[in-house]
Amino acid sequence: MTSIEAVHTFLPPDRVSAGECLAAYGFSPAEIRLHERFYGFREVRIDRTGSLADLLVGGAVGMTALRGREHLVRYVLHARTMPVVAPYPINPLREAACRLGLAHAATFTVSQHACASGLLAVDIAGRLLADDPDPAALALVLTGEKVFTASAQVISGTGVMGEGCTGVLISAGGERDQVLSYVAATYGRFSAGPWMSEEDAAAFREEYPTMLADVVRTAVKESGTDLDEIVAILPHNVNRVSWLRVLRLLNIRSAERLILANLPRTGHCFAADSFAAYQLAREQGRLRPGDPYLMTSVGLGATVAAMVLVH
Repeated sequence: MTSIEAVHTFLPPDRVSAGECLAAYGFSPAEIRLHERFYGFREVRIDRTGSLADLLVGGAVGMTALRGREHLVRYVLHARTMPVVAPYPINPLREAACRLGLAHAATFTVSQHACASGLLAVDIAGRLLADDPDPAALALVLTGEKVFTASAQVISGTGVMGEGCTGVLISAGGERDQVLSYVAATYGRFSAGPWMSEEDAAAFREEYPTMLADVVRTAVKESGTDLDEIVAILPHNVNRVSWLRVLRLLNIRSAERLILANLPRTGHCFAADSFAAYQLAREQGRLRPGDPYLMTSVGLGATVAAMVLVH
């Protein structure tokens, strides 16, 4: 059974206000107040001088569970939102793997699900390891990207993107944080993402909570648990108002189970949010052995994903 062995989050030291990011791309003072006060974005992290390879290395270099076990890593996956992040022949993932002592591992990128690619990468890593003859074999999933374009920095009404990387160490038979179910659904009508027509964009905003709630229900059902048993929801950091609508559809009356404290201080870090929320939940003592919990993510395009795990 696919298991998460360890999670480590790296955030660049430079803090930039969400308002500054929004103003740089022409948002009005009223729109900025909406994103800050209503949607919940306060600041993001940005490394103005570091490369994508530097960011990816940061996500794993501090992972103590990886030290001394580098030789066991068979695969290094970059769960990516954007299909292109560097000009040919630059390969940030391969550079990061070599710097981490993982030059022997097979390296590849998963980007088809945009921000939901993080959960997809965990599922793929588990499937690959299940076929490995060595039960001690590991895979490393790296999440996070640079915000180097306007569309990578801000999606109006959805999120203000920041930089950060979370490394996720995966095994096929660990005893902790086992994956009970993984469900993803792609809604092709919205495949244009940020370039959708006004009509499709309005429809996406209207249907988004229902799509996410449906996928969450399916994942919980397939896991053999019940929504009432889920102790924590580890979300992607999009505006908090949309999350309140999702909770209502799920008949979850309190937002206490929603681990959204990272949103105002990191923004939306592409595919890394759910895993960073996991680390925060661990630090806060929100997860105890045997507790089932839920990770979610939605990628522009539009892919909706949910994963249920047991701590």
